[in-house]
Amino acid sequence: MFERIIKRFSGVRILVLGDIMLDRFIWGDVSRISPEAPVPVVVVDQETFLLGGAANVVNNIHSLGGKASLCGVIGDDEMGQKVLQRLNEMGIERSGVSVEPGRQTTVKTRIIAHHQQLVRIDRETTQRPKVSTLRSLSDYLKRNIKSFDGVILSDYGKGLLTKGMIRNTIRTARDAKKFVMADPKIKNFFFYRGATVVTPNTGEASSASRISITDEASLDRAGRILLKRLRCDALVITRGEDGMAIFEPHQKPFLVPTEAKEVYDVTGAGDTVIGTMALALGAGASIRRAAELANHAAGIVVEKVGTATVDQEELTSVMKERFGLK
Repeated sequence: MFERIIKRFSGVRILVLGDIMLDRFIWGDVSRISPEAPVPVVVVDQETFLLGGAANVVNNIHSLGGKASLCGVIGDDEMGQKVLQRLNEMGIERSGVSVEPGRQTTVKTRIIAHHQQLVRIDRETTQRPKVSTLRSLSDYLKRNIKSFDGVILSDYGKGLLTKGMIRNTIRTARDAKKFVMADPKIKNFFFYRGATVVTPNTGEASSASRISITDEASLDRAGRILLKRLRCDALVITRGEDGMAIFEPHQKPFLVPTEAKEVYDVTGAGDTVIGTMALALGAGASIRRAAELANHAAGIVVEKVGTATVDQEELTSVMKERFGLK
């Protein structure tokens, strides 16, 4: 069953609309403490650039064999050019990406030594894009929505996903009978009312429901409140080392235990979850099946260092091992 779904990923097309970022990694070694301050001295070995934010959701879909298009905004700066260059190298459709003069492309720089992150440095612009940019993105959505199986809204709180943009995207997709998945930030949480699937983490679900999630009873109360208020088909609360909890109308919560053996880095795990779920839904899986696949995919990426992805072969192998298939 799972293997058939994974094989169908190549026929699924997903539009990812959200905050585009670039993840910069500086890799090195530490052998001494600075004489200037009690901090480690990192001798740099290499520097790598990877797609981040909404672009990393696209990266995950691409890695799993699906077809993804990216819609969002970057600045007319060096880092914005690196984003476009990487998209070109991967053969990812980028006509929905707007370049806004004067805007700074969001960059997260992580300094890593001995497989451990020492510090993260963020450069970002969080104000909303210009009206002309928002209009251009909305026009792109309306012109192209019918060619996609579903839409992912990837909200990192960097200004693109305004209330108007969110509501317009959900309405446009629903009118075209396409599913909408949303990975929300707490500031915009209830703007996602009417999305097909909403995937907050435990902290976001606690804040939005005003219930401190500390056990299964509080998880159940929070999940039911949010499901009702969001009017979504499913609420998927990602719980880190505790796995996931899936809430659907008129059904008991479905708990999916974590699959990670060792957690090295959770960077981008949420992007893996929502990207895998979208592909599975587009391939005809139920929400529960899609969530199980996404949970296993996330279990693979958190065992890797950096903004990692998973491919079809890795996911198929893990699913076969999990269910004792040959």
